[in-house]
Formats: sequence, C-alpha cells, structure tokens
Amino acid sequence: MYVKIDPSWREVLQDQFDSPYFAQLTDFVRGAYAQGAVYPPGPLIFAAFDRTPFDKVRVVVLGQDPYHEPGQAQGLAFYVPPGIRTPPSLVNIAKELAAEYGRPAAPLAIPDLLSWADQGVLLLNATLTVEAGRAGSHQGKGWETLTDAVVKKLSERRENLVFLLWGSYAQRKGSIVNRAKHCVLSSPHPSPLSASRGFFGCGHFKKANAYLESRGQAPIRWLDQ
Repeated sequence: MYVKIDPSWREVLQDQFDSPYFAQLTDFVRGAYAQGAVYPPGPLIFAAFDRTPFDKVRVVVLGQDPYHEPGQAQGLAFYVPPGIRTPPSLVNIAKELAAEYGRPAAPLAIPDLLSWADQGVLLLNATLTVEAGRAGSHQGKGWETLTDAVVKKLSERRENLVFLLWGSYAQRKGSIVNRAKHCVLSSPHPSPLSASRGFFGCGHFKKANAYLESRGQAPIRWLDQ
C-alpha cells in the first residue's frame, strides 16, 4: 500500500515506524483493507502529515476517529471533501467561527480545512483508520501509540504552538503538552451532544490567533476574512 507522508514527519517518526508495535499495526491495517471497506482510502492515511510538514505546524486540532461513512474520511480530522454532506461537528465549528467573526448564521460558511492545513493547522485524529460503518473499530490497535508520540514530539521539539483540545478524549491525549512552551485551549467537543455545553462561545479561533500574533506569527485565516 502506497502511503503519502511528508519527509519531515518520516524522519521525526522513524523511531515509531521501526518499533515492533508499528509492524503489528501495519499487518493489522493491511489485513483490514484486504478484507473489506476501510476509511480513509489507503494513500490518504497520513494525509494530515503530508499536508502539514512537522516544521510548519502552528496549531494542532486533536480529533478521535476518522468518519466511517462512504466518501467522508480523507485523512484529516473533521474534514470532508466538497459534495459530501457536512457532518454535524463541522457544522458546529462553522457556527462558532461565524459567531466569533460576526458572520451571518445563514447561509452558514463552512470553513476550508485544507486551507487550514496549508497554513500550519495539523488536523490529527488519534486513530487513523476505521472500518466502514463501525466507529471506533480500529481503536486499541496501535494508532494511539503513534499519535501520542506525535503530540509528545511536537511538544518537546517545537515552541509556541496552539493545541485545540475539544472534548475529554482530546484533553486526555493533550495532557502531555508542555504548557510552559505552548498554548493549550480546551472546551467541550463540537458534536451536537456537547457543543452547547461550552464549545459555543469558547472563542478558540480568535484566542489562537491572538497567541500566535503575540509570538510574532501570522494569524490563521480561519475564514476568508
């Protein structure tokens, strides 16, 4: 299976790729793709790492699982391609953005997450593959070990990053981030079940940009503002 990943990440994660757990994970993933429908498409498993090189990361968004319905998952947390129905969590992200930037609630502007990735927003899911129609089906197979290492290496080797931790799962995963070196913003998850309990009104997008600008960096263009 040919998988695209930026060379910077290949170097940073080589110790993980050489570990016994990753060999077992690779065998599992190959077998899963051979047996039935698995998302995202094989070449896109590491799309987040291919789109946003290690030294270009400025913001990290931590998700949990890829979308598990046809056509949705593309290897970047929360992103779906044009022509695919917008998932509820992404709708709520768009609503929060509209509120922060004074945009109309209707028609709602869905943000271009590929543009985010190109600006240095790493859209990282904790688990990078999933069986069709079975949320969480590839959890506990080794992906979490790899993505924990990603968070740790970003925390240790980089400075002045913003980590957006939406929901208790992301907050647990981000607990290893060095708060003295980085900005960590936490809120409930943007899913319909929890968005009204504090994701709406969190102000994370403006707060992230305020931090970046305070460190001499350009803000993220979250919308075409």
